This record gives sequence, C-alpha cells and structure tokens, in this order.
Amino acid sequence: MKGQRRPDAQVEFDRYRHIDFLRVTEEAALAASKWVGKGKRDEADDAACSAMRSCLNQMEVKARIVIGEGERDEAPMLYIGEELGSGDGPEVQIAVDPLEGTNLCANGTPNAISVLAAAVVGEGFLMHAPDCYMDKLVVGSECKGVVDITLPPRVNVRLMAKALGKDIDEMIIGILDRPRHEKLINELRETGCRVHLVPDGDLSVAIAALDPDAGIDGLMGVGGAPEGVLTAAAVLCTGGDMQAKLVFTKDEQRERAEKMMDGAIDRVLKTQDLARGSVTFCATGITPGDLLRGVRFRRGFALTESIIMRSATRQIRRIETIHQDHNND
Repeated sequence: MKGQRRPDAQVEFDRYRHIDFLRVTEEAALAASKWVGKGKRDEADDAACSAMRSCLNQMEVKARIVIGEGERDEAPMLYIGEELGSGDGPEVQIAVDPLEGTNLCANGTPNAISVLAAAVVGEGFLMHAPDCYMDKLVVGSECKGVVDITLPPRVNVRLMAKALGKDIDEMIIGILDRPRHEKLINELRETGCRVHLVPDGDLSVAIAALDPDAGIDGLMGVGGAPEGVLTAAAVLCTGGDMQAKLVFTKDEQRERAEKMMDGAIDRVLKTQDLARGSVTFCATGITPGDLLRGVRFRRGFALTESIIMRSATRQIRRIETIHQDHNND
C-alpha cells in the first residue's frame, strides 16, 4: 500500500546488502589469488567458485544465478539457474564471474578480477544472456548519447574525442587482443588513435573506461555476452553508455537466443536491455590491473582492493580491506 513502510528486516537488508555482496567477491579473490602465477587455471577458477558459492549461501536471500559458469551439465557450481542463499529474504538475481581472466591469474598477468552483479526481483533486472559472443561499445558518461555502434569505429572515436575535448592521438581504446579484431585495430590506428590491447578478459578494461581517471576512453570489439551483462550493470551504476549486438557462431546459439530473449535478437542492445532498475555491482582485484590493485599478502594478513557501485544511489566506492588471519599458504 502507498505510504506503507517495509518491514524493518527488509529496510536493514537494503541498507547493508551491498557490503554482503562485496564480501562475496573479496572471498573469491582471496581464494583465487593463492593460485596466481602457478599455471593452473582450473584450480584457480574452482577455488574462486567454491569461495563465492559458500559466501552466497550464508546470505539471507533467495538468490538465483542468471549469469554463471555455464549450464548445470557444464558447471558443478554457480551454474545458470542454481539457487543459493538461506532461502529467507528477498528474491535476488545474481550474475557472477568468480574469476574473470583465468589465464591472467594462471600466468600472473594483469587484470584478473572477481565480479558480481545483483538485482532484487521487482526492483532491478539482469538479462539472462545466451552463451555466445557480443560486439560491445562502452563509454563513460561524458560520451553518453554521442556514439552509435552501427557507425564505423573511426567515426565513433572522432565523436568521442570531440565530446571529451581531446585530440584523436590522445584517445585510448581498449580492445581484446584477438585475430578477429585485426581490422578494428588497424582502422583505429589509421585515425591516429591509440589502442590498449588486453590479452584476456575485457570486463576490467570496460569498467576502467567508465572511470575518467583510469586512462581508458572506451571499449570496442567482440567478447563474451555473459560478461556484457556484468559490464552493463557497471555502466548503469556510473551513468555511462553501452551498446551491443549479439554475435552467433553456431545455429544452436541463435535458436537458444530466440527462446531466451524478448524482441529481435539481431537488434542493437542498449544498457537498459541488459541491466536496469536497482542494481549492485562489485569487483575485487586478484592481479593488479587497469581497474584495481591485486591481492597483496603480508605476514598474517592480506589486502584487497575493490570497487562497489549502486545504481539506486549512483554511489561508487573504492574499498581497501585488511583480512586478518589470511596468508598465502
């Protein structure tokens, strides 16, 4: 009823739930960090998944995974559709990537992070994206409404430069280092633009593009669609802009998308198609990178750096946490 206050327990959950979600990515990052540089990507991913799952199960929520490690027959835990939490409290959609950049973690290279986005059902929404590729264009708030993914990249980078008050040769665009991006990279470099190539995991670079102080002006190129939903959650929280198109490499992917999605599957997807309403986004660094510092171990404790965002308040916090009784054993 109008004017009726929600129960005190619900009010308290709304006030503090983002800190609980932050604990989830912190624990996953700590677990994965013990495998940094050891060349064992599966072990690192399993450790992050186990820690994240355990932490989510301690929360007073009825959570359901909409973006996870894969379908139930492909992933032993954090699979799409898995239900987590105590079973009490609000229904929550969860999108996770316990270890974004498994190769980065295994090789000890930059930009491995642990990520979660959450939306309480009825207050927010996260798209259940098909497991396929997605062509993405991500920019910060200063370029919102300026770019158009259907335009050539050289046109978009010029429009971005004008909006940012920069010369073209000052622009830096993040792109996954993949053979499929050769044409895109050459086109941008021919304009005089700089290209920041990342070996694996475009999510951290996409989020860095939303931060005016990170030194990345935008993200372009094709990456995973599930990661695109997580990116959209961060875009929503920061007031940036994201446009995307699904890219199918198999007929089965197109058929699955038609069953999962409303509307034309070949249309341009905007931020609100992927994430909308009240959404919380958390990420914790595992290895140092464009967005966050990695886990650092000291004698008897560990340090993590995280970013947490809420679309409802447009608050963005960077949090450094000291974890007592943690060491790199």
